[in-house]
Amino acid sequence: MDSISEKKKIGLVLEGGGMRGMYTAGVLDAFMLEGIEVDGVIGVSAGAVCGCSYISKQIGRTIRYNVKYAGDKRYASFESLRKTGDIFNVDFCYEQLPKKLNVFDYDTFRERSKEIPFYVTCTNLDTGKAEHIRCTDLWDEMDYMRASASMPLVSNIIEKDGLKLLDGGTADSIPIKFFESIGYEKNIVVLTRPDGYEKKQDPTIKLMKRMYKDYPNYVRACEERYKIYNEQVAYIEEQEKAGNVILIRPSRDTKIGRMEKNPDKLKFIYKLGRYDTMKKLDEIKRFMV
Repeated sequence: MDSISEKKKIGLVLEGGGMRGMYTAGVLDAFMLEGIEVDGVIGVSAGAVCGCSYISKQIGRTIRYNVKYAGDKRYASFESLRKTGDIFNVDFCYEQLPKKLNVFDYDTFRERSKEIPFYVTCTNLDTGKAEHIRCTDLWDEMDYMRASASMPLVSNIIEKDGLKLLDGGTADSIPIKFFESIGYEKNIVVLTRPDGYEKKQDPTIKLMKRMYKDYPNYVRACEERYKIYNEQVAYIEEQEKAGNVILIRPSRDTKIGRMEKNPDKLKFIYKLGRYDTMKKLDEIKRFMV
């Protein structure tokens, strides 16, 4: 059997985390600068937002527009939440930004996603389960990206193709097992929390029960999320020891929240992502063989 047929498919699994995703942006920019290409990408929330710019080969795009606009009320604000039901302004984030202000290369994404499958993870409110949706044309499929990044309580429910969807992190924060199930035997996993982090139950769970009382399966997923997340991290660490995973995560606790607006803090965590990746570069390149 020749070496090509023996090569295992390598996936890239990207956790979410709101503005902590600037760490992932730094990791992926380092990948692009070093010519590191995988066989498939799956992202959750901010991970999906960063991952699409990796597919479109736009180095620096994600950190550039977040530094410029994170503090802009048109981007995210409680005023937007009050007026529209979405803390992230839908028109600004998903129309003006990618089509006019910081143009997303839809054509390159469309072509490269044929060779490097790109999946977005959302949570189905009716079932409480994850929907892992392959996207090939974000001009038409941007609602899936939006749904994956729509945080509960501060976002409207997204209805797309008969599904009611919200933040993918609720049902499957780190979808490595899904990727393994479709043939990605080796995976590079990018987390946005440091070693030793343990998720606790969301303190807003009582409010979620009231807000989503018509979706009991979704509420159950919200209640169980912290347990499943911690189990996923433990599994990934086991797979790292077994040689099936390269794990990249912040080498220090940056204390950056999901809605961070300080451009200096965003630049710092982005640079940390690039730094941590370069420290593992030789290991990553050996893993790719």
